[in-house]
Amino acid sequence: MSFDIEKIYDMYYRDVYHFALFYTNNRQEAEDITQETFIKVMKNIGSLQSPERMKTWIFSIAKHTAIDLKRKQKFIQFLPDWIYEKESGEATPEKKAIQKNEWEELQEALIQLKPTYRSMIILRGLKELSIKETAEIMGCSERKVRVDYHRAIQQMKKHVQVHEEGWGLNEQSK
Repeated sequence: MSFDIEKIYDMYYRDVYHFALFYTNNRQEAEDITQETFIKVMKNIGSLQSPERMKTWIFSIAKHTAIDLKRKQKFIQFLPDWIYEKESGEATPEKKAIQKNEWEELQEALIQLKPTYRSMIILRGLKELSIKETAEIMGCSERKVRVDYHRAIQQMKKHVQVHEEGWGLNEQSK
């Protein structure tokens, strides 16, 4: 079966974008979700069994892409900002000391987790591997990855909340 990707994009772009916009209420995130959705469509178009289900298949991809974005945002919310920021120029000695302290606290929180949970956080949260990739690496089902990752996040949050005041000082010093 041969598919014209440009035609598919033209037919469904607006619908996917509107779905993503309603889902996130944020134009930039909606654009990112739409772009990522069509990248996934291009990569996986060969797996589409029934062309008459094209629209539902694309919306399913968009839904999962949006959910993944929100999960990633939730994970990032409780990590120190500097982990995901690109520094421009030299960091001051004070900022380096704060970053070192936050890194040590993050490491301490990771070490508190059992090894399986620690691996899930590293693979899914920090390395941003897919559920499928993580399942393959861990030698378990995708369902187990979802459950264990959720539980690991909850345990990390509990540990990080204890140290949140220290990270809050960092927020004030920016």
